Amino acid sequence: MISVYFIIGTPGSGRRGIVRDLIANGLDEKDRALVLVADSEATDPTDAKLALMPNVEIRRWHWTPAETPEPAALPPLEGADGATVFYLADSHANTIDQIEALKPWLEQQGAELARIFCTVDCQLAEKQPILTQWFAACIHFADVVFLTKREGVANKWLSDFIKAFTDQYFPCYFIQVKSRGDLANPPVLLDPTPRRVSQYFEEGEVYEIEGLETDDDEEELDEDDTGILPPEPYFIRDRSGRREKELPDVTKYLPATG
Repeated sequence: MISVYFIIGTPGSGRRGIVRDLIANGLDEKDRALVLVADSEATDPTDAKLALMPNVEIRRWHWTPAETPEPAALPPLEGADGATVFYLADSHANTIDQIEALKPWLEQQGAELARIFCTVDCQLAEKQPILTQWFAACIHFADVVFLTKREGVANKWLSDFIKAFTDQYFPCYFIQVKSRGDLANPPVLLDPTPRRVSQYFEEGEVYEIEGLETDDDEEELDEDDTGILPPEPYFIRDRSGRREKELPDVTKYLPATG
């Protein structure tokens, strides 16, 4: 079985550096690792370090958006049997669309989701409060949240940001990434035990389908009795096909480059 770690975050938020550290210090040197990087992502200095690791293969992939999630929009995993896959979402495309498409893609590829990682560029998040909703949506799906680029960020802002989620009993880990130095205890972070709020990826879970007719004479049961969960809130669309929970376009708030 192929294990997949799905990594979401904004451009330049340090995702590839975290992946390199997890591979170097969380996997055995004989374990194969496949790193999938979207072709829209700029070259990163960490790419050269990853390329020098003998057990690492880097592949570029292309996101093809569709009106409905299609596994074909995501990269195939030929020759990846037995590998640990670190799949970096396209940070320039709609993250929610990619997360929704991830589940059928995993089934098609015969792979299983290990964990979802989210990187939070703290400098960006502090400077652009409008993105709070976007980061909250990503953290809703995340097992581990890496807080990166903390230099110059107010300690109070950082503690308030984390507290907003811990006060709601979010089970995910919040890891404050140092500007230099390796992550503490990567094997714990790679442990596939789910710690996310969303139950969308849980095996055997059944979701309500809006408009589905049921037998009126059948006794109504609650969620725990039926095993049926309400729809994933970030995936619900209105009749026009638009998401009911609309999030800001993060690309409009990224620092100017060039």
